[in-house]
Amino acid sequence: MTRLIIAAGGGGDAVAAAMLDAALYGDSERAVILTYAWDRLLIDPVPGPRGPDDFARLQPLTPSVWKVPAAARPIAPAGSTLPRLAGELPHTFALIDPGKGIEGVTRQLEELVAYLQPSSIDLLDVGGDVLARGDEPTLKSPLADSLTLAACGQVDADIRLLVAGPGLDGELSHRDLQGILGGSIVHTFSAEDAETISSVLEWHPSEATGMLAAAARGVRGTCEVRDAGLPVPLTDESPTLHQVDLDVALSRNELARAIRSTSTTTLEQVEALSREVCGFSEIDYEREKALRLRDQHQRPVKLDAESALLQLVQFEAEARLRGVTHTTFRHLTEVLNLGGSQLDDLRRLLINSRPEQHAAPLWRVQPAPE
Repeated sequence: MTRLIIAAGGGGDAVAAAMLDAALYGDSERAVILTYAWDRLLIDPVPGPRGPDDFARLQPLTPSVWKVPAAARPIAPAGSTLPRLAGELPHTFALIDPGKGIEGVTRQLEELVAYLQPSSIDLLDVGGDVLARGDEPTLKSPLADSLTLAACGQVDADIRLLVAGPGLDGELSHRDLQGILGGSIVHTFSAEDAETISSVLEWHPSEATGMLAAAARGVRGTCEVRDAGLPVPLTDESPTLHQVDLDVALSRNELARAIRSTSTTTLEQVEALSREVCGFSEIDYEREKALRLRDQHQRPVKLDAESALLQLVQFEAEARLRGVTHTTFRHLTEVLNLGGSQLDDLRRLLINSRPEQHAAPLWRVQPAPE
């Protein structure tokens, strides 16, 4: 028997699932991590999540569930971090396919539970937006978490909902979540826990999981993230892991309830419900942004080191005025108007030129000169 960890929103949740597995369960047989292939546009220029047809060399686990091995490759123009994760982490990664709505995801879960007969099933969300009602003004990406939560509510199995790093996704604040989370701390991640995914966070663009790992290492302050420059506090609460009753989450999450009640069979139907309940679909936002970024993806340009460092000085001066102490390399890439192909080059340039500002995996804003 093995364990099953469901990464509620995909992306960085899958990386956090690997840290969770090591922290809670130790060095026994590694878990199967079920996750979306949904990387933001710096990595994948195609809006929305990827399905099995977007990959070559997947391996079947059940009739509806596909394993993503290190040899798998996204079919151009799509991109994905999952094959590289599979190559660098000792876990089995399986693909959530939202293309058939809640009926399809529920079928995947049921088949996987029957096939694995797991000793435990954890549904993991970093940040806590899985607990959103749907009308919060700061909510940006409810679709994936709500669909996963809705499907888990349909499965006849004991599923434990875990929220790591409350507030770190910049969508709900820790204050918003306090009344729900209460004193339900299961674990507080440590620097030793973060070390298990440190090599992955050297290249993976997840901001929330990056901040979770940094907080586990003791980093405190205010981290500016995303293209919108959201300020996220890094506090003693940031590296905590909480257990939440699945039914409580379902009672709060209006989009998850709508997805369940309408028995959606396509991703388009889930999107329509998101627009109706939350007033937007994040895939629409990605579509609009993809059009703006299309030229960057089509014409990779060599990083101009001198220009990037000059722009960094200006950014840091302005960030200090906003009370920002840290940021992510992904945010810097967007602030400096660079393409996703330049993210690794920018990271290397900054770490090599100013190693004292590397608060792994974050970037520490240079303090004002005395």
